[in-house]
Amino acid sequence: MKPELPIAVFAAPPTGWRVWWTATRPRTLSISATPVLVGTALALAEGAAPAWFAMLAALCCALLIQVGTNLHNDAADFERGTDRPGRIGPLRVTAAGWASPAAVRRAAVISFALALALGIYLVTVGGWPILVAGIASLLAGWSYSGGRHPISHTPLGELFVLIFFGLVAVAGSHWLQLGIWSSNAWLAGIVVGMPAAAVLLVNNYRDLEDDLRSGRRTLAAVMGRERSRLVYAALMLLPFVVLLLLALHGLTGALLGFVALPFSASLIRRLHRSQPGPQLNLLLAGTAQAGFTVGLLLSIGLLL
Repeated sequence: MKPELPIAVFAAPPTGWRVWWTATRPRTLSISATPVLVGTALALAEGAAPAWFAMLAALCCALLIQVGTNLHNDAADFERGTDRPGRIGPLRVTAAGWASPAAVRRAAVISFALALALGIYLVTVGGWPILVAGIASLLAGWSYSGGRHPISHTPLGELFVLIFFGLVAVAGSHWLQLGIWSSNAWLAGIVVGMPAAAVLLVNNYRDLEDDLRSGRRTLAAVMGRERSRLVYAALMLLPFVVLLLLALHGLTGALLGFVALPFSASLIRRLHRSQPGPQLNLLLAGTAQAGFTVGLLLSIGLLL
């Protein structure tokens, strides 16, 4: 899969839906879909009767929150001067002049509003735990780039992803199907959330110098490149330790996730060997693919 191209490569902007499809950052949307699949599969493995409409609503809600977060980040980073011409990361539609900050921000509001509408239905299914999780997720999505001290400008971004695109999303999807809390759901949330956090780490590792110049104190900016590579390795390998814990809890199908171990190991080697630059966009996409692969294999193993 080819990486999204830097801004300078595009001679003319696209029109219509292609602009907004680019703005959603489609190569990483699996980050929000994977925990819903895993949480649902775990609940079914533990004896839940399938509630397919609730799963579909949760999937759409999770995707909308991620899209809203991405759109808000696109506009906010441009307005703060963080996204500058010539950036080496994937194209951002506001910085590229493809859409105005106001239009992108409106699209973010629409995404969050649609997620809220779906969330109301999910609350009728799952009750107050889903209400709490939903409100927290919406507020976190907005505050990732909003306010005077956005999460994206601090070392807490990876923790944010681990919590909301791992623990909360898996446990919430599991609750919608079964209506009980399970320690296995929290463990599965770690399996999903760590590779998702690794995607953000690669993003910030790639942009380290630009972030330092603009005053962003991301985790990668604080730790430097060498320690960031060690954290990346931990985020990519620890999920396999947790798979063993799930197997020890009687969910032996979780071991199917180990099929993805060579892929994850190859990405760790690539980060150690890669020089900073646009080539890290390909590694970012590969990290998202690795997280989806582990989650999909875990889901299949749980259902077998």
